[in-house]
Amino acid sequence: MPRFADQTISEFLEALSSPNPTPGGGTAAAVCGSIAVSLLIMVSGLTKSKTNSEVERLALDTAHRALAPVKERLLALADADTAAFDLVMTAYRLPKATDEEKATRKRAVQSALRKATEAPLDTLRSMTDALEHIAIVAQYGNPSASSDVRVALELLEASAAGAAANVEINLTGLADEAFRKSVAAHVLALMNRIKEHTANVRAALAATVGS
Repeated sequence: MPRFADQTISEFLEALSSPNPTPGGGTAAAVCGSIAVSLLIMVSGLTKSKTNSEVERLALDTAHRALAPVKERLLALADADTAAFDLVMTAYRLPKATDEEKATRKRAVQSALRKATEAPLDTLRSMTDALEHIAIVAQYGNPSASSDVRVALELLEASAAGAAANVEINLTGLADEAFRKSVAAHVLALMNRIKEHTANVRAALAATVGS
């Protein structure tokens, strides 16, 4: 299957709206996040900054360089999420007529669910990485592009919430309680960091609009 990044928008939306289980919400969250990061890359790369100072230019250039690999990672995670859930579906289709088959199927399902949990968790981590830089873009970016930063912020928040939801739904099927608790705590910590970052960005955007 071709990478989602190589599909046209129409092809991707057609795949997303099909009755097939994949691509689903996890892939959509990753793609949505990559769109948000692309907007931030655009704003941080604009020739003009807020006051055109050297300090702003250096900060924006640093953010620009840091955000580019995040976009690529999210696009790769869009594919990884679909591949991981395809493994889950394959595992659930394994035969279960005998005790041995049931045990094999159970192991396969648990392994696949773990992979399906890790993919959106990596997506959530990538959202957090992107948000580490968005305040700089909001504070120093060209004021004329403040609405682009706002759109990126809203998309990143939605993508993070979507990724977290996919982690949580897959955790419910896992038998490893220690793993479930560890991942749930990690998700909570990441979401708290995201809330902190978004609050800072909204303050920076408000200052930009009001200036």
